[in-house]
Amino acid sequence: MRKIIAKTPRIILRPFALRDAAGFYELNSDPEVLLHTGDKSFASILEAKNFIRDYKHYEKFGYGRWSVFLASTEEFMGFCGLNFSQLRREVDLGFRFHRKFWGQGFATEAGFAALRVGFSTFQIEKIVGRASSKNLASLRVLEKLGMTFEKKIEESGEHWIQMSIYRDDFGMFYE
Repeated sequence: MRKIIAKTPRIILRPFALRDAAGFYELNSDPEVLLHTGDKSFASILEAKNFIRDYKHYEKFGYGRWSVFLASTEEFMGFCGLNFSQLRREVDLGFRFHRKFWGQGFATEAGFAALRVGFSTFQIEKIVGRASSKNLASLRVLEKLGMTFEKKIEESGEHWIQMSIYRDDFGMFYE
């Protein structure tokens, strides 16, 4: 059994594993899922496996993005978690789910679990969330998590909104 990072009544977050590769491949093969991410599809399940095999965030920082599973069936739903950007010197929360799980509160639930781990286990002071200005659903998730507007960013012709939350504010918001 793989290590559980966080668990709620509906979901489980675990470190990426090679057996998640087919789920990642399918997730990133859906153009609607990738519409506002700026990412490209994996060319194959092998490419998804290589991504997982080469993912070193856990070793470098102790945390990272985590696979999300439906607790009742262990079905791969997507991913959610934290990423340290050395370029920006900040930790961001990211999430991506198969379309069939959209609109059911799973991204908010997983985001909350990831924030709690980041703030309590890793003592991160501030976590940001970034979404395309066109991705209203993801921006709404960040708001539900207690994040507030920080700044607008333009990269490669895309407009992004960056929101953030501090550890002290998260504690007041959720406890």
